[in-house]
Amino acid sequence: MAEHNLARDLTLYTLGRLVLIAAVTALLVLFEVPLLVALAVAVVVGFPLGLLVFRGLNQRVTAALAERGKDRMDARERLRAELRGETPKPDTDGE
Repeated sequence: MAEHNLARDLTLYTLGRLVLIAAVTALLVLFEVPLLVALAVAVVVGFPLGLLVFRGLNQRVTAALAERGKDRMDARERLRAELRGETPKPDTDGE
């Protein structure tokens, strides 16, 4: 279920950032800034602005990615232990 939440949160975060860039671009075009310049400025301004506007969503995505990375690291360590001929303990604390 964590992967489902990760996919949903990551999709929402990406779409939100794209909408933010589109909104800044449209605002600049309304002030008669050339489209490519407006898009470039919107991308540069959109990075820090997106971190501020979507802070909670960003934290959820980061936490889910960290959890997924930990699970993958644990699985990799179990596999390496098996390849060395060791029998992994079912309740390891990540020694």
